[in-house]
Amino acid sequence: TVDTYLLYSLTSGRVFATDYTNAARTMLFNIHTLDWDEDLLRLFSVPRCMLPQVRACGADFGVTLRELFGGEISICGVAGDQQAALFGQKCFCEGDIKNTYGTGCFLLMNTGGTAFESKNGLITTIAADVGDNICYALEGSVFVGGAVIQWLRDELGLIASAAESEKAALSVPDSSGVYIVPAFAGLGAPYWDMYARGTICGLTRGSGKNHIIRACLEAIAYQTNDLITALKADTGLPINHIRADGGAAANNFLMQFQADISDVGVIRPVQTEATAAGAAYLAGLAVGFWKNKNEILRLPDNQTEFKPAITAKRREALTDGWKRAVRSTKAF
Repeated sequence: TVDTYLLYSLTSGRVFATDYTNAARTMLFNIHTLDWDEDLLRLFSVPRCMLPQVRACGADFGVTLRELFGGEISICGVAGDQQAALFGQKCFCEGDIKNTYGTGCFLLMNTGGTAFESKNGLITTIAADVGDNICYALEGSVFVGGAVIQWLRDELGLIASAAESEKAALSVPDSSGVYIVPAFAGLGAPYWDMYARGTICGLTRGSGKNHIIRACLEAIAYQTNDLITALKADTGLPINHIRADGGAAANNFLMQFQADISDVGVIRPVQTEATAAGAAYLAGLAVGFWKNKNEILRLPDNQTEFKPAITAKRREALTDGWKRAVRSTKAF
């Protein structure tokens, strides 16, 4: 078998896959025709017979070798990390959104049977599903999410652990005008600026370390809000709430600020390992453990909801400051 890395084309809606064992080979899958693209097969002289069969994420992929686990185990749930997380967050309906707050942030919206062509820097992809159901998604990627908290800890030494960031942020009433744009590796969606560099704006003599820590957490929410704004512009679909997962989702300050700055509710399940849950749901549906997705929706799901708690005027002032800070990253 040949393992592959998938890279998504922003313009064509096609999926380019680079062979892990031979980078000289290039394959392509068209997400609209749901087949390997004949034009690129000819362009790269790739015989169709050498390409793997494409199946739904919830399907029969065979079994494990008996000697590995003492018996054969069916493989019925196979999905990419973020597609699995979207499914694990039970985002089964058009317009459902999840955001993974990890080292980076990955926001996906289920767009149902419509493959929206983004005009605002997002990526069109296929969402995970079972059987013959075809479901699309729009995806936005933030390069530096929770990694900015690691930077505070490991490089600046302002905190001893990631958990301390919440207490530090809450110890001050606001960031006192400080904005941090963690463009340590450029900016991802929706800007896609590889030359942008991280900046700290708005420092005064009264700025302290807790203002900087708070500004770092706020930056994660601002970047996510940029993706939400792009989703609204691309789809016109209403956004009622965001389902949050990933390590940084444990930070209550971050979740509340996300709700405030985006003016939508943020729902955090008690189980934030959504990727693993998604793979399990896909496999369970494929083998008939659950009859349909409605049964999964009825599963107990303890969760915490964060609701917007600032005025529209305050929200506008904060986001205007963020936009000015982002513009400053392009001055280098």
